[in-house]
This record gives sequence, structure tokens and C-alpha cells, in this order.
Amino acid sequence: MKRSLLAATLLAFASHAVADNWPTFRGPEARGLADGQNLPTTWDVTTGANVRWKADIPGTAHSSPVVWGDRVFLTTVVTEKAPDFVLGDKGGIAVVDERVTHSWRVLALAASDGRILWEKEVKAGLPRSKRHVKASQSNATPATDGKTVVAILGSEGLYAFDADGKPKWNADLGALSMGLYKDTNSEWGHASSPILFENLAIVQVDRHKDSFLAAFDLASGKRVWTVARDERPVWATPTLVKSGARTELVVVGGNFTRSYDPRTGTELWRFKDEAEVKTPTPFVGEGLIVMSGGYRGRPMFALKPGGSGDLSVADDVKTGPFLAWRTEAGGPYTTTPLAYGGLLFGVRDEGIAFAYDMKTGERVWRERTGTTHSASLVASDGKLYAAGEDGQVLVLKAGSSFELLARNDMGEGCMATPAIANGMLLVRTRGHLYAIATAAAKRASR
Repeated sequence: MKRSLLAATLLAFASHAVADNWPTFRGPEARGLADGQNLPTTWDVTTGANVRWKADIPGTAHSSPVVWGDRVFLTTVVTEKAPDFVLGDKGGIAVVDERVTHSWRVLALAASDGRILWEKEVKAGLPRSKRHVKASQSNATPATDGKTVVAILGSEGLYAFDADGKPKWNADLGALSMGLYKDTNSEWGHASSPILFENLAIVQVDRHKDSFLAAFDLASGKRVWTVARDERPVWATPTLVKSGARTELVVVGGNFTRSYDPRTGTELWRFKDEAEVKTPTPFVGEGLIVMSGGYRGRPMFALKPGGSGDLSVADDVKTGPFLAWRTEAGGPYTTTPLAYGGLLFGVRDEGIAFAYDMKTGERVWRERTGTTHSASLVASDGKLYAAGEDGQVLVLKAGSSFELLARNDMGEGCMATPAIANGMLLVRTRGHLYAIATAAAKRASR
């Protein structure tokens, strides 16, 4: 079995194209993959070994950087006193009500050296919603097509800029207060990131009541369509899935995962999966739609795209006409897995890495990482990069057995998922953004 998995891994590595843009959370199609980058296995932020640049980022946020060409975009929130975060599972379901002035900002940096090209404050004042003790007031990752940058700053609204920082439009989405199901006093903050499709910015707005899915015209900000959502709130980001000539918008919910026509909001199919506190983003790997998440350590699912109507099956059914497989319990609670080389890799919050067979859903290995995780895995050239909450970035071999290649200490906590583009691993820490790159690598701009 290991030989066949290794062969499949090597074949799949060769099939992934080099990615110089990382336009949204988890990059192209939310896969978390970018090969042909020649990223280092080890680096040292103290000596600068294999660190191309380091940028001081004002404020704090858990949102990830996105990249288009020579620019890196990200969001942040600045307060007079830096907020405290409770890592691991020590904070339970506790919330923080911060009655201090916040400044929500969008930034652009030069990908070549980390210079801040522009920094725009979009709003200042007291937060409209509380946050979980482990969350920030800016958890959602921006999205860009190289011309427009769209960002959700939690309850403070949706904002669009051109690539040079000129404001285009904004929309008030209301207070995005969601938390423990049916407990309206529970406010953990918003995390679902926007995605772009053709001329639309699509957002998933989940809260205790009046949840909705909406599409805005990228040029004008006019709302093009809205779909009401009668769902338990979740924190996942929607994903675009290409299925033949059809593009599907796959949206996770606490009752159903649903597919919509992204141009109109018309529902295409639904799959029942009732669970609270779903966070992982659905994505496509090996031609299957992979879904996970929910309290706590639930099974993972793989669906075949292109369905129609209600695709639900009983909870004890492991395969079906559109259900390719259902794993045992033990999937991630918060982080999004990735499919690479015929295997499904991931890290659980409490510090367990795993691999499953993408064809069968059978577990291949599971090992402890020695840290806790909020950031999702990313991968490049046969290596997995796993950022830990304590600031360790683990590098694992993407193979049929667990192999830890390195532990790299960033010196600050890492809550954001890294990005990969232009030969760089972009790692956001508590107060900085690092561009990790092989010292000898001089990749031409594309």
C-alpha cells in the first residue's frame, strides 16, 4: 500500500502548476497548494537565514495575507493596548467585550521587500460585536483579482479598494454576532472570507438570526442577489468548484452543506450534515469535494461534484451515489485539511497531524505535533507547512508515513494560515509578516 501511495504522491506533485498568485484564503480554489516554489525546509528569524524580508505590521489580526503579482494584501486592527488571546482549548467558550477604540485597516505591501505601499483605515470606534477569547476582531482573509481588493472587517462591514488603495465601495452587513447555537449572548466573532467570481464578490453572513448569502457587483458594490439561510451559524468560507461546464458555489452550513449557482444564488444540491461550530472551508481534491469540521473531531466527507437535489444519506452510510466516502471520527475541528499526492493531510487543533487515503477515506497515519493549531496546512514541492499557535512552523514530508523535517521558531504566535507565492512562504505572526525563501532562489516575476 505504501509503495502505491508513494507513486501516486510523486505523480501528483508533478501535476500541480506553479502559482504566483494567492488570491484568497488558502489560495487558488482553496486548495492550499503551490508547487515549483523551491521553499526552504529550515530558516532562522533571528539570524535572517532564508528570510527574504520581515515587515512590521501594525495591530493584530488572524486574517491571512493574499498575493497578486508584486503586491501582498492583508487586514489588521489597531488598538492602544494589544489584545490578549487564550491559546489551545483553555478559553472554552468565553467571550471578550472590548470597550476600547479599534482602528480597522487594509494594507498593501511590496512582495519584493515588504515595504508598506498603502494603509487605509476603514473604520474607527468601539466594536459592534464581542469576540471569542482566541479570536481577533479581523479574522476573515481578503480576496483580490489583481484589480480589486475586497475585505470583510467583521461587523464593521465589507470594503472594496482598487490595487492602489483607492476606495471603491463599502456595504454594511450588520452585526455579525454568532457563537454557541441558540445562545444569543454568545458572540465569538466572524471569520468567513469573501471570494470573487467573474464580476461578483460573494460573502457568507452567518449569525444567530437573519443569516444570508449575498453577491455584490465588484465595480459598483450593488447587491446582485441575496439568499436567506436558515442554518446553524458556521465560520467556513465558501468555495468555487468547477464541474464540467458548470461552476458551483459550495457553502457549508450547520444543517446542510449546499451548492448554488454563483451567478444567481439558485440552489443546486444539498447534503445533510448537522453539527455545531463548523470552521473548515470545503475544497476540491482529486476531483472530490472534501468537507470537515464541527464540534469535535467528527468524520470527514468526500462528495462527487455535479449533483442535483437532496444528496443526503443516513449517518451510518459510508458511501452513496454522490458520497464517495465518510471517514471515521477524528477530523479537524477548526483547521482545513488539504489533498496532495493521493492523500488527505491535516492537523487537529490539539496537535495531531494525520493522513487519509483520498480514494477510500481510510486512515494512513496519525501522530502528535507537539503544539496546537489554528492555522491550516499549506503545501509545496512535497512538503507540508503547519503553523503552530506557539510560533513553531513545522515542516512535514507529504508522504505515506509521518516524517518531521524541521521545526522553525518564529518567535511569536502564529494564528493565520500562511500563503505561498513567488517563491515565498508568507507567515503572519502576532506583529509581523515574514517572507521565507531559499536564499539562492531568484525567481523571475510572471
